[in-house]
Amino acid sequence: MEIRTKAALTTVIRAQGRAALVVNVRSRRGRRHFAEVRQRLQAAGLDLMGVWPVSDPADLPQRLASAATCGADLVVVGGGDGTLSEACHQLAHRDVCLGVLPLGTTNNFARSLGLPLNLSEAVRTLTEGKVADVDLGHAAGRHFANLTSLGVSVLVAEHVPHGLKRLLGRAAYPLTALALLPRHQPFRARLRVDGEVYELATHQLNIANGSFHAGRAIAADAGVDDRLLVVYRLGDANRLRLTAATVRQALYGPYRPLARSPFLTADKLWLETDPPLDLDIDGEIRGRTPVQITLEANALRVMVRPSFRDT
Repeated sequence: MEIRTKAALTTVIRAQGRAALVVNVRSRRGRRHFAEVRQRLQAAGLDLMGVWPVSDPADLPQRLASAATCGADLVVVGGGDGTLSEACHQLAHRDVCLGVLPLGTTNNFARSLGLPLNLSEAVRTLTEGKVADVDLGHAAGRHFANLTSLGVSVLVAEHVPHGLKRLLGRAAYPLTALALLPRHQPFRARLRVDGEVYELATHQLNIANGSFHAGRAIAADAGVDDRLLVVYRLGDANRLRLTAATVRQALYGPYRPLARSPFLTADKLWLETDPPLDLDIDGEIRGRTPVQITLEANALRVMVRPSFRDT
């Protein structure tokens, strides 16, 4: 299949406006804004060739696949990071562009792309922005946009109340983690990177493609198109030190460069744990250790602001 250049695809989207719309109406703001989003896109001159409101997450892969093959050049997806992760998986290496409407709780992928979280500005980016190529991670047969993690985050993903997310937004995640931490057991992890072996004990290990985690910047120079996966643990086997490390990361992460501890960078790694553990891939429990995690450079086309540095 022929892949158009970024400039050519940008020109076609602006000139012809062929678009599809998929919105997770179970997301924090999806149901509330679905009708408004549709109206705003049409008012902005986009020709909606297909519109899919999705209330059952099980239907999302098929709806996104339909959107990707309906003849649209721009597939606009509204929802949280889990919805956008599925969109990235479906649209990876295709000659179509993803348009992001951040309607979730933490919106890590949108933040990594430097996209506005305001709905009107997000729609303006879809019609006045440019097409960029960004990286995706790959683990357990799935592409991921932002983060693969294991440990406490898996419990949080399984148990955070949907109503609490609606009420408190991203604050629901650390509150749920604090409630679950007393019963969580530490684990040992072994990472193989470029022939080197790293062993550690922790309650939480993260492998990031994007530059945001829980709505906070991971590091000063982390990016979604830097050709790097960023590996870092929070604390060690001690629960109190996990809490302290989480607070430090939230406070100082945006100012620390990747060259400093606790970060390890790679484009491919092999991960084993004792005991074997489930993986949280962009908020969804998919796969299990041992696992190979890789970076796929320039795997996704996405609409970004004109000021976005596309490397």
